[in-house]
Amino acid sequence: MSDPYDTAAERKSVLPPSLRFKGELSADEDLLIQGSIEGIIRHTQRVTIGSQGNVKASITAQTIKVEGTVEGDLHAERSVYVDESGNLKGNIKAPSVCLAEGSTFNGAIEMGNRTAAPRGSSAAKAGAPRG
Repeated sequence: MSDPYDTAAERKSVLPPSLRFKGELSADEDLLIQGSIEGIIRHTQRVTIGSQGNVKASITAQTIKVEGTVEGDLHAERSVYVDESGNLKGNIKAPSVCLAEGSTFNGAIEMGNRTAAPRGSSAAKAGAPRG
């Protein structure tokens, strides 16, 4: 039988509502925050701020989902989603951003491609006009 915690993608950490943390938090597994965090969060996977979560931190991750309250800048390599129950005060930098109807957002959004095709590559030539 294989170990269910064999890869980072299969692991998930949960910080419960009773938890209060101040400092720098980093890990390689998915993270669900239901408690209070203040500082910096750096993750290589998904970070979800649950409906009971209260975060005052800059967050960097692959994907970020906000269901609770966040005050701080978000930087995602893939996407940021602010749920209808989410409250975000801060800037977002991600290639894909979704603000659900009913969510609260105060800040700026910077979107761009995940990775650009190198000049001269077949992907770049495919979109070039032919003459």
